[in-house]
Amino acid sequence: MNRLNEANLVLAENLVESVKRDYGACGIAAALVDKEGKTRYERFWGVRDLDSGREIDGDTIFGIASVTKSFTAMAILQLEERGVLNIDDPIGRYVPEFTNRNQKDPVRIRHLLCHSGGFFPLPRILVGDVAEKMGLNESIDGDFAYHEGLAEEGIRLVAGRLDSLTEENGLNGRPGENYSYCNDGFALLSDIVRRCGGERSYAAYIRKNILEPLGMNRSFCDFIRPSTDENAATLYQKTGGAMRGHRDYHDDAFVLHGGGSLKSTLNDLKKYLAMYLNEGRSAEGVRVLSQYRVREMMKPRIPCSTFADYGYGLEIRRIGDMKVMEHGGSLPGVSSHIAFSYESEVGAIVLCNTLDVPVGVISDAFMKAYNGDCPVDARDAWRERAWSPETVRAAAGRYVSGEGTAVELYEKTDGRIGARTDGEEKHIIPTGPRTAIVRGLYTDTFVRLIETEERGMYAIQYGGRMIPRENG
Repeated sequence: MNRLNEANLVLAENLVESVKRDYGACGIAAALVDKEGKTRYERFWGVRDLDSGREIDGDTIFGIASVTKSFTAMAILQLEERGVLNIDDPIGRYVPEFTNRNQKDPVRIRHLLCHSGGFFPLPRILVGDVAEKMGLNESIDGDFAYHEGLAEEGIRLVAGRLDSLTEENGLNGRPGENYSYCNDGFALLSDIVRRCGGERSYAAYIRKNILEPLGMNRSFCDFIRPSTDENAATLYQKTGGAMRGHRDYHDDAFVLHGGGSLKSTLNDLKKYLAMYLNEGRSAEGVRVLSQYRVREMMKPRIPCSTFADYGYGLEIRRIGDMKVMEHGGSLPGVSSHIAFSYESEVGAIVLCNTLDVPVGVISDAFMKAYNGDCPVDARDAWRERAWSPETVRAAAGRYVSGEGTAVELYEKTDGRIGARTDGEEKHIIPTGPRTAIVRGLYTDTFVRLIETEERGMYAIQYGGRMIPRENG
């Protein structure tokens, strides 16, 4: 039910202005859509290109980064529905390059769908780097999103690297034991889609089986098309204090595409969310997935933070009296977020062409406003529960992610825990015997100490990632 009123709408829009200013966002697009596919709210801030001053509209192409993971999960469940696979099957049945040789239990499809395959974050294997080593040129060999040889080399590299991991170097636990956001896992899933979906590429499968049935005609995995489209957003990120813009959609793109390659528009994503609100059927009545399997996507599978769980390609949490399914995405020049709630029968989309803008905060605000709640109510007031001296000493150390993030926990002069991320001092609040929150400008980052009898204090969860302790 639409309970959006003028007072709450002003508060939500003021929040967007604050986020845009504080993070230097170039352009932001936001919309609310109902289950009939009707737009209940839409507004644009800033521009899609700073040099020309060109404005954003509902058909402007943005990268959506990890929102792609929900499409990949849907594709896998479509294949299960057709009897092609079972999500309880081991990955090696479909990706023979992955032998699972150093893990005690098999990694199954369902583990990768909810980021519990047992892998710490790893550096990205980039599509541009692999293509260059193979001597490929898109102007001659075609768009990398559809290149079969590139996909085959990509899966060889990704599977080989995962197979080389050991408990001492790269494995965070048994499959299904821990949640740790993993692009490599969704890379394996995208190759299953390529091999089992009846198309020559992941991109072609997604286009034929999800995008085209839903009428999402300006959505695709292509790299060339958005770089030449007149109405595509320029990608911006701050480097050395200056805003840098370009239209290179290969930037930081993974060699396999199921984790973050999709590009889309506000209007197309309205169709996508209307499909979820109708449990697998478009607003026009076209079914892309059964009600049963859509519901399977949204079942909590593994805790991913204090008040949230991860399902299959979607995160599940509560905002007030709403259960919300959502996913965000981040790449150079991309900050994206989708969310939807069956209680309020509405979905929210926020797209931005600037890196590291907390668009999830904006999505929350508009979801709350539509539900009749204050969109900028007070942030959680965490009750501090100091860690014991023994825990502080055990936790103190440096934790380094393969993706580049470095977190240092240290004992302050007063005996309390302190934190730095990439050398920057952080406000950390212990909230339980082994949990804490790192306070940010608009959002909080969940921290959990990971300890077992066999391995001691060997890692922390920091946000969505498990980060291993640096040896020595």
